[in-house]
Amino acid sequence: MLTLADRVAEEALALPAENRIGLVGRILTSLNLPNRPEIDRLWADEAERRVAEIDNGTVMLIPGDEVFAKIRRKYVV
Repeated sequence: MLTLADRVAEEALALPAENRIGLVGRILTSLNLPNRPEIDRLWADEAERRVAEIDNGTVMLIPGDEVFAKIRRKYVV
């Protein structure tokens, strides 16, 4: 016996592509996922936080060459 979700999926897959796209959009919207402007704002906030940590000395920067050398020593045989 099919579950409700299986029945809905079967019916949705029988819809024309344009209707399926609209349905997907409605379902994604219902999940309250962050939208592009919100994602951009969150990344900007994170970048500003990281710059502030560098500026006030709460983090120690490691040169890229050292980081990659350590990765090579650890993971490259």
